[in-house]
Amino acid sequence: MGQDEPDTKHKDSSSSSSHSVEAKSSVEPIMSNKTMIPSTSWFTPKRLLAMFCVISLINYLDRGAIASNGVNGSRGICTKDGTCTPGTGIQGDFKLSNFEDGVLSSAFMVGLLVASPIFAFLAKSVNPFRLIGVGLSVWTIATLGCGFSFNFWSIAVCRMLVGVGEASFISLAAPFIDDSAPDAQKTAWLAIFYMCIPAGYAIGYIYGGLVGSHFSWRWAFWVEAILMLPFAVLGFVMKPLQLKGFVPADPKKALAPEVVASGAQDVVASNGKDESFSLKAEKDEGSHETSKSKSATKIVNPFVMFLKDMKELLLERVFVVNVLGYIAYNFVIGSYSYWGPKAGYSIYNMKNADMMFGGITIVCGILGTLAGGFILDYMNSTLSNAFKLLSLSTLIGGAFCFGAFCFRNEYGFLALFAIGELLVFATQGPVNYVCLHCVKPSLRPLSMAISTVAIHIFGDVPSSPLVGLLQDHIHNWRTTALILTSIFFPAAALWFIGIFLHSVDRFNEDSEHEVSSVEKISTMPLLEKQSGEKPAPPKTQEC
Repeated sequence: MGQDEPDTKHKDSSSSSSHSVEAKSSVEPIMSNKTMIPSTSWFTPKRLLAMFCVISLINYLDRGAIASNGVNGSRGICTKDGTCTPGTGIQGDFKLSNFEDGVLSSAFMVGLLVASPIFAFLAKSVNPFRLIGVGLSVWTIATLGCGFSFNFWSIAVCRMLVGVGEASFISLAAPFIDDSAPDAQKTAWLAIFYMCIPAGYAIGYIYGGLVGSHFSWRWAFWVEAILMLPFAVLGFVMKPLQLKGFVPADPKKALAPEVVASGAQDVVASNGKDESFSLKAEKDEGSHETSKSKSATKIVNPFVMFLKDMKELLLERVFVVNVLGYIAYNFVIGSYSYWGPKAGYSIYNMKNADMMFGGITIVCGILGTLAGGFILDYMNSTLSNAFKLLSLSTLIGGAFCFGAFCFRNEYGFLALFAIGELLVFATQGPVNYVCLHCVKPSLRPLSMAISTVAIHIFGDVPSSPLVGLLQDHIHNWRTTALILTSIFFPAAALWFIGIFLHSVDRFNEDSEHEVSSVEKISTMPLLEKQSGEKPAPPKTQEC
């Protein structure tokens, strides 16, 4: 029997090898070589990008709508002679103070900041495409609840849940786009996606004003929920799309060929009852040890894995420098969006400061974001080139914005400020490209989540109150605006440091065995073809 073992092993290994080759060849035609989307799927990369862009537009439309006069409204006012003007919108119906109204507008941040790392971590054990479906479902229900809210606390809780739903999309959409985009257009595709932020805000302002004035602020939320519902449903009915760097959603199916091959080896090497008895004894012994550690492993392992991933992420110097620059940048942009109209009205006596600042931000935000992505792709999208573009555009854009606030003339201010915003918005594609490519694929969702959390916690969330506090002491909006704008220069300096860091694009770092071969077997078409014909199942599933 001992003499037969080498022959058996050789026979088994060759059988297993031929089996794996057969499985690989049977599955490869289904997959595209340059994308994780199956070639037989109705969902092409461009359609996936279009779907994510529409979802992002609806997300930011909601943010713009709740800030619009038609939805947010105003408090009721009573004059000294007893004449009272009834309130309008949310603030008027619920009689909210300015503080409560301010809390309401940023309540979604609570859910977003808490849930983003959680969704990013869950992507390691749950198919990321399904997680987006869960998040959009929570978003839809929460937005619907906003329309049915009856007081401050009810709508505040719903707004927090809106942030929870949005967290899954923010953490996972960009990695999917990065996987699907052509190699020469990755930053451009990211720029198209992030262009939806200013565009969504702009549409939201108009949408909220029209719906709120003609119907009711409640209808604005209900219509949003209806618009998002089909995408939430698609997240569950479509065959899940696999994300590069992650194990399949159903490990049992993905491991099926290995299990079958292993089983074949056992059968060939077995010798009747002796082998059966050996397997049974080994199974009994292993099951006892497994049962002891099962509960402890379930609790400890996820937490340990999360800490390990966080440590690896925070030790990546390219990521840390990129996010530090992004925080400083977002500190200024956040204050611009909140205090810009008031500063413009105070410095230049603009009667339509809202329209002026809003129009400049929308137009320059869209054009600048698109331009930044296409320029980086033209330069050759490397991490070093991304940092060059980030530092240069922020430095020059910050200088134009700084010079704009030095102008005494309103038209000179508007011209320089528009050029400055066009340049600073060019960072959106490159900064997120760095976040995605400076870490290995399995860390990309966590990278996007931590980046989002950091720029909000340390950037735009504290910037508005701090700038307001500065203005209370200085009492000069021009000086306050100049001090705020000068923070662009430290952001540019941080990104300039990134040029000299040892940076490696780690997009393909995971080995072919760990990523591509597993995902090719496990990934199935997203939608069945309209003709009703189903693609032939891989041979590995028939074994």
